[in-house]
Amino acid sequence: QVQLVESGGGLVQAGGSLRLSCAASGRTSSSLAMGWFRQAPGKEREFVAAITWSGRTTSYVNSVKGRFTISRDNAKNTVYLQMNSLKPEDTAVYYCAAGSPSVLSGAGEYGYWGQGTQVTVSS
Repeated sequence: QVQLVESGGGLVQAGGSLRLSCAASGRTSSSLAMGWFRQAPGKEREFVAAITWSGRTTSYVNSVKGRFTISRDNAKNTVYLQMNSLKPEDTAVYYCAAGSPSVLSGAGEYGYWGQGTQVTVSS
């Protein structure tokens, strides 16, 4: 089992920045890919970004490319999502996930999920 705990969410004005963290515990997570997904009210969960266990490969949804950066520190069992130039449409609950997906963006292939952290961007 892997437990994931997100932090760093909050309220920020458009154009601002936030950094989300996801701390993993339990079974060693360094061999797992880590991803961030988000879900806005009334919408389906959406892939945001993911990173392989080595950190050498990352993937982003087009809408956040150039604004968000995913990284990981395996020594700390933590993955980060640096979010810059935030927009109101980025408002959502952000979830951290861990697993061994064949496709980094595939939500159904992640076996472990955190409880989520709210990000609200005001205009």
